[in-house]
Amino acid sequence: MEVILPIANATAAAIARVSAAFNAPHARAVVFGIHIDGHLVVEGLLIAAILFQLSRKSYKPPKKPLTEKEIDELCDEWKPEPLCPPIKEGARIDTPTLECAAGPHTTIDGKEVVNFASANYLGLIGNEKIIDSCVGSVEKYGVGSCGPRGFYGTIDVHLDCEAKIAKFLGTQDSILYSYGISTIFSVIPAFCKKGDIIVADEGVHWAVQNGLQLSRSTVVYFKHNDMASLASTLEKLTHGNKRTEKIRRYIVVEAIYQNSGQVAPLDEIIRLKEKYRFRVILEESHSFGVLGKSGRGLAEHYGVPIEKIDIVTAGMGNALATDGGFCTGSVRVVDHQRLSSSGYVFSASLPPYLATAAISAVNHLEENPAVLSNLRSNIALLHKG
Repeated sequence: MEVILPIANATAAAIARVSAAFNAPHARAVVFGIHIDGHLVVEGLLIAAILFQLSRKSYKPPKKPLTEKEIDELCDEWKPEPLCPPIKEGARIDTPTLECAAGPHTTIDGKEVVNFASANYLGLIGNEKIIDSCVGSVEKYGVGSCGPRGFYGTIDVHLDCEAKIAKFLGTQDSILYSYGISTIFSVIPAFCKKGDIIVADEGVHWAVQNGLQLSRSTVVYFKHNDMASLASTLEKLTHGNKRTEKIRRYIVVEAIYQNSGQVAPLDEIIRLKEKYRFRVILEESHSFGVLGKSGRGLAEHYGVPIEKIDIVTAGMGNALATDGGFCTGSVRVVDHQRLSSSGYVFSASLPPYLATAAISAVNHLEENPAVLSNLRSNIALLHKG
């Protein structure tokens, strides 16, 4: 203790002298004949100490591999988190189960109810002629083709259905798809590529949105069903822009918007399309078989020649009481899809009995225009109520 105390006192005295020297207002050091203030010396020493510490190798403890026993213990203790949180008892939903055809009236869990949940617009589900045609088709072709259209999947009834739809709408040709909702989001990327411009209504439903994303085109939205917004958007994109004149340009709209139920003003859209030299892709899943004097869709409803619309798509699971979809237009439009549309090229073709049902449904629509009168009467009654 007697030895340590003098050493501590001496150290404290030395530190005090150094501090006093550096803190003195006129403390200076001379390095190579240059006078340097005391605080600069201290800062220099600190920088040197920091650089020395940074240059040192960090200490890494030696790695020791785990034993088999330790590995087993860790595995036993580990509990993975569930992929989704557990469903509480109050949040469970018992899905209603249909026990017969989904017609205007149907049976759910043994109880007969009025059906407001299907898109059976013309009430053709359960139609005897359509059912009989399906039975005959199943007996002749079976329930499926087991192959894409381009690979042992094309059956004569597919060609008959395509010809029937084209003749009914007054177009040059049409092409069938196996699933209604995949039609539009396969057609858009088949024609619209990276670098193209698509002007689309902001109210389009999910399938159209998916097609827009898959196309990788530049997508510009206009306000829902607002023709002033559409005109302004087209003007901004084309006015004084020579680059726009050299690339493909499309307007994408729905005839009857699934999300809002509003009808697109096709006459004004066609006028703007011709003024600004755009192509029109029209989605008619909810208007085909519904709008127009004979159910031919939005073009007939507005009296617009069908050839003014470049591409028309529609699902057949609504008015026609079957499944699948179609795209119709010029021969070049249809032929391009047979090699370039993913939903057509890579999907097993539409089951033959569904194509037969579509033909029978179109025939029924042509032969019985009263179904459209009945539909409009029901619509008026619902609006009034």
